[in-house]
Amino acid sequence: MPYFFYLLGVVGLLLPGLGYAEAESATPATQQLDLTHHWAGYFSLVVMVAAYITAMFEDVIELRKSKPMLLAAALIWAAIVAVYQQHGDNQMAIAAFKGNLQAYMELLLFIMVSMTYLNAMEDMRIFEAVKVWLVSKNWSYRQLFWITGFMVFFISSVVNGLTAGLLMGAVVVAVGKDSPRFVSLACINIVIATNAGGSFSPLGGISTLFVWQHGMLEFLQFFKLFAPCLVNFLVPATAMYFALPKDKPVVETDRVNLPYGAKRIIFLFGATIALAVVFDMKLRLPAAAGMMAGLSLLQFFYFYLHKTSKSRDLKQLDFDLFSGADVSDIDIANAHARKLDVFEKVGRLEWDTLLFFYGAMMGIGGLGYIGYLDAVSHMLYGQLSPTLANILIGLCSAFVDNGTLMFAVLTMHPDIPQGQWLLLTLTLGVGGSLLAIGSAPGIGLMGQAKGQYTFLNHMKWAPAILLGYFAAVGVHFLVNADSF
Repeated sequence: MPYFFYLLGVVGLLLPGLGYAEAESATPATQQLDLTHHWAGYFSLVVMVAAYITAMFEDVIELRKSKPMLLAAALIWAAIVAVYQQHGDNQMAIAAFKGNLQAYMELLLFIMVSMTYLNAMEDMRIFEAVKVWLVSKNWSYRQLFWITGFMVFFISSVVNGLTAGLLMGAVVVAVGKDSPRFVSLACINIVIATNAGGSFSPLGGISTLFVWQHGMLEFLQFFKLFAPCLVNFLVPATAMYFALPKDKPVVETDRVNLPYGAKRIIFLFGATIALAVVFDMKLRLPAAAGMMAGLSLLQFFYFYLHKTSKSRDLKQLDFDLFSGADVSDIDIANAHARKLDVFEKVGRLEWDTLLFFYGAMMGIGGLGYIGYLDAVSHMLYGQLSPTLANILIGLCSAFVDNGTLMFAVLTMHPDIPQGQWLLLTLTLGVGGSLLAIGSAPGIGLMGQAKGQYTFLNHMKWAPAILLGYFAAVGVHFLVNADSF
């Protein structure tokens, strides 16, 4: 059982024997209730653990992970509010629910805009052009190993880790079709580099976005983790380098012509990220407000394209759906409209994952409101040193989603200095590299490079990855000593 559930189990064992709180419906609830000994607390704990275990076995039982988490969140908060109603006042519980809901909505809007832009760039074949350019350079396997690693390290600081990992994965699979050993090692390298690159930027992943949105670290403070993250990537990469084949791949690629407006969408995405930073740092508004402003820019640009595109522009767009068939003007117009429809891009978001995070955030928020996370916090950050606690939590991210763990810690409200928040951000970001199933890029690449990149192949390099993990922690204490 993952350490996250072990901690919750320990809390349950430390609590007094199971008992029901006495009904005090005649006394209004003027302060937050401790429900850790109440039936609602135990019920919520069991529901949340059961839902999370069910979500972990999504592929086995063929049940999407969002379904049990959504149900768990609903049951937990229904139980909490029902208990508060029995005590004469449910407004405090309702306010707590709305607070958690606001945190989720800010995250949802931020990710929605980011992924909408990425879907737009994918439709414009920008990622395909990058892949073809890399493959066409006739570099050796060893050169491609470093090039793809460094590229994804920096790309993942501003682009969703799964998208960045799959982009580079497509490159290594294309060039390494005759060398399974190269594909395996390059995919491991990509997973490590993606997780490391996404840890030194607030835009790099769910966990860093949580820390930024909750105000624990300012935007520029994240970049103090650049050197530790770079070391985390370089240590295992150097070890794997000597196992790579020395020859060059033989590949054939076609030229990719970018459609009209593709480069301007890249510029608009950069402008949108800049707006998010300005809104947060200068106006003290949620970063999601800047992202939504950037979404309006994309909508106006699509409106411009739709009104100004001529027949010569339509020929530049890639209509694979209609290849080899007779196409009427109406068909072309309809396809063109779909290409320039922002809401079509929004509809293609990974809604199962986004709804899973709703269930996880609201469920964990409910456990925190009940009082369980305070108990875990006292055990972790009271009985253990913050450094040891953060390192252990980071190792847990090899089994449990780092976004879920980060939100759990934020809900605990530990009183730790900036250096420890940076350490937690680092360990949760790079800890998922220890196992192939520890992060979204790893899971995605196992599907993309079936039979070549596997769980066992990744495990063989676990000692080198673990060495990089602790080397990154050591470098953090060395270069960021003034933050403690």
